[in-house]
Amino acid sequence: MELTTEQFIHDFEATLKEQKQITIADAIPEELFLALAKTTRQYYTPLWLDRKHALQKREDKIAFYFSVEFLPGRMLETNLLNLGILDTVKDAFTQLGVDFDAVKESEHDMALGNGGLGRLAAAFMDSLATTGYPGFGNGLRYRYGLFKQRIVNGYQVELPDSWFGSIGNVWETRKDHDIVYVSFFGNVYMTDAGDGKLKPVYNNAQVLRAVPYDVPQIGFGNGVVNNLRLWDVEIPEEYELNYPTIEDRRRVEDITAVLYPDDSTDEGKKLRLMQEYFMTSAGLQTIVKSYLKMGLPLERIYEKVSVHINDTHPAVAPAEFMRILVDDYGLEWDVAWEATCKTMSYTNHTILSEALEKWHTGLFSYVLPRVYQIIVEIDNRYISRMSAQGVDYETIENTRIVRNNQIHMAHLAIIGGHSVNGVAKLHTELLKEDTLRDFYKISPEKFNNKTNGIVQRRWTQIAAPHLSQTIDKWIGDGWRSDIHELRKLNDFVDNPDAQADFWQVKQESKQRLADYIEKTTGVHVNSQAIFDVQVKRLHAYKRQLLNVLHIIKLYWDIKDNPNADFTPRVFIFGAKAAPGYHFAKSVIKVINELANLINNDPAIGDKLKVVFLENYRVSLAELIIPAANVSEQISLASKEASGTSNMKFMMTGAVTLATLDGANIEIKQEVGDDNIVIFGMDKDAVYRHYESHDYYSRGIYESNPVIHRVVNSLVDGTIPNCQSEGNEIFDALITYNDEYFLLEDFQSYVDAQARIAQLYADRSRWMHMSLMNIANSDKFSSDDTIRQYAQEIWQLHLPQA
Repeated sequence: MELTTEQFIHDFEATLKEQKQITIADAIPEELFLALAKTTRQYYTPLWLDRKHALQKREDKIAFYFSVEFLPGRMLETNLLNLGILDTVKDAFTQLGVDFDAVKESEHDMALGNGGLGRLAAAFMDSLATTGYPGFGNGLRYRYGLFKQRIVNGYQVELPDSWFGSIGNVWETRKDHDIVYVSFFGNVYMTDAGDGKLKPVYNNAQVLRAVPYDVPQIGFGNGVVNNLRLWDVEIPEEYELNYPTIEDRRRVEDITAVLYPDDSTDEGKKLRLMQEYFMTSAGLQTIVKSYLKMGLPLERIYEKVSVHINDTHPAVAPAEFMRILVDDYGLEWDVAWEATCKTMSYTNHTILSEALEKWHTGLFSYVLPRVYQIIVEIDNRYISRMSAQGVDYETIENTRIVRNNQIHMAHLAIIGGHSVNGVAKLHTELLKEDTLRDFYKISPEKFNNKTNGIVQRRWTQIAAPHLSQTIDKWIGDGWRSDIHELRKLNDFVDNPDAQADFWQVKQESKQRLADYIEKTTGVHVNSQAIFDVQVKRLHAYKRQLLNVLHIIKLYWDIKDNPNADFTPRVFIFGAKAAPGYHFAKSVIKVINELANLINNDPAIGDKLKVVFLENYRVSLAELIIPAANVSEQISLASKEASGTSNMKFMMTGAVTLATLDGANIEIKQEVGDDNIVIFGMDKDAVYRHYESHDYYSRGIYESNPVIHRVVNSLVDGTIPNCQSEGNEIFDALITYNDEYFLLEDFQSYVDAQARIAQLYADRSRWMHMSLMNIANSDKFSSDDTIRQYAQEIWQLHLPQA
């Protein structure tokens, strides 16, 4: 949009006066942020309304992306950038004497997700609007998100993340006209409806009100505004007497209180199931009602609607869609089933079978009695159909939905849809060969790959503006709107002046992070050292522990040979552990106690530092990622579906240290073998261990003196204040045979880290690698990924100009 600095200043001052009855000189940053957000709303609201009316007029097909997580972080800069007015606002604030950074930091991260899954969903919302495709999000309006992480005496402590703050979500709009009702519990029986049909009758159901709040998703520079719909829960007035106490009401409010309630108890499992169904049912009901306004036949809804299931959390969607079509609107089962399968599609995000959601039939039938009946019917018909087609008994048993008193939600999503995709080439191949091989044998046409991507605008133009300006200097600014123009940077990877410019940009980012580390932790780090970063969800398969073991080795190397040459290192961690994941919390404790040991040892000095930054989130990632020299992507080969932090680090010039897992393989293909550091077993070697059952970690521990010493450091008092945690980790590695093969990959990892040190010592060589990563990162744009989804799965069409 066209906006002069003068016009913005006029609009902003008027809004501030209207909202807070104060002048700029008297306002605090929070008040300035609120006024800026309200002013921004004035600019995009007409575009949002125009988009809605245009889609209705053209009756365009719309994709609805169902995800229990959306993790957009702060929205202010993204909205300003995509509207094309970010520089105008910054210039205006400079004229007004206002610190823009202080204002933007008054916005809380939208805490609607945990990690890669939620960040990907948010990226897809941005890219759908930017590419112009009609694609809307559907999720939950968590009041507290996951949790706010504090580190107290080395331990993770979970606090409510009150991201709403005192001003709420300034970007949302409540839509009372789209309120729907969602039912739980009770008894359901079938009665004669005449004409040989049966209809369900609900007794004693708990009926709750689903209230939608819409958040605009603004496209980059194109005037397109799509929608992210987040559902909140309320008690209908007509049922208020059913909730006479505050405790009764709180149990209802818990449905949209926190992301991923602890499901280690039956009550927690019930709450999580209610969350997932509430979001899914509310979204599907609204979609059907909206479709019917067009006056088109319901059995052909798939021609105008695509519903995408992001991971297994919304996988109840095919069964709920059937309930709506059959029970609420009277479609015949076979007609409704055809419409359902053509409407639904599913993204799988894991090859870990234990991570594919399953529900006990007793709990499920208690919470969702009618949906359970429908799932059983889907399952029975599936078995009959497969048997009629000559599919063998074992394959049918392996793919059916209800088995051994468990409902397999991934199976429901696959059977009830027309597309199943993985999120990296290796991941998709492993789904076909291993996790979902029986489904692939039955329906190979359903399977496809869509490698994940990132929103390049956030990780360059917003998180790394000086990097973006330096890219502009060398190749022009066309890459800002066409990321593939980054390839022009390949012509300058060995240019000494370009290398010097980009080295300086990285050093400035490192100093900003070093200042933040000192301010928040009290630890002084040397910005000339290698910044070696591992930030991601804390999970055993991601192998933060392998990183820890290597740090212990370096500690002993320095203690044994204090005068030896040593390339200074700063190891930076950021990670949250799930509240009920005891082992992950123990790793966090060990990292923090190891940091205390190393950072306070005068014999170590600045050679080695370890920092754990608490409460890892999108806005913190925007500070950390541009400062990284080394990107740790060290999961056991075959375990990480894709990864997206690897792409963000790559785009901002870090060198990837990685196993051949997930999208690391595709990064290697883009940058070449010499510009990435690969170590460890590949997936074939891992699977050979699985097949032969020949891995024996204790043998490695007892025969390798370096590993023996490093592992013993966990339990012999070397690292203070973590005896029980050290013992737990020791047992995982030795007594329980090291499930993720850390000890086998340890020496290869140590060698790779030594190579990193050698490469970094040769600045020209290192900068060649860094620039090669930036120049060839265009492959991993979520804009391109979403085009593939839109064209190949959802069959969307761009509106004609």
